[in-house]
Amino acid sequence: MNTWNANPHNTRGRIIGLLRRSPQTVEEMATALGVTDNAVRAQLASLERDGMVRQHGLRRGSGKPSFSYALKSEFEPLLSRAYIPMLVRLLRGIGQRLPPQQVTDLLNEVGRDWARELPQVSGDIKSKVVAASNLLNELGGVTEIEQEDRCLMIRGYSCPLALAVRENRGVCVAVQALLSRYIGEHVIEHCDREGERVHCRFEVSPP
Repeated sequence: MNTWNANPHNTRGRIIGLLRRSPQTVEEMATALGVTDNAVRAQLASLERDGMVRQHGLRRGSGKPSFSYALKSEFEPLLSRAYIPMLVRLLRGIGQRLPPQQVTDLLNEVGRDWARELPQVSGDIKSKVVAASNLLNELGGVTEIEQEDRCLMIRGYSCPLALAVRENRGVCVAVQALLSRYIGEHVIEHCDREGERVHCRFEVSPP
């Protein structure tokens, strides 16, 4: 279980561990960790800059009211190690129970549904391909854009869904559907899944 407070010398991690339990004031965290209020404030300032922590509200007591702090709800999933094993086993189960075409259709729909949650990109085809490349990078990939004849190619050097792709190659189809709907252009995946590492490769053809 990942509690982020296994290292007794990591004040930042120990603060996150406390905030995972409940909102805390600076004074409460300083007392629990045996450090000064200023040491806690310095770490909180860093956590707020990183978008991990927010002010939760005023805590009123016998003295001056104090702000309490809490982890942002969108940050909590990043602390979990359960999502990848769950996703891999889910894809394994789907692949074992459904015919290949049904799996492909399902993953296509997953990609399209994902894209519906994003603002659709406008502009010329080059700016759209840049947006698609940036999206993959934001998801954890490492990509660059290359010109191949009349097509633009998004070439990846690190796949953000490599473990899922290893379990079910159709995951690349979901990403293809995501990118295609996101930028409103025809996208074809040519991902390299044969070596030790998975490399994304998506072709975007002009109209």
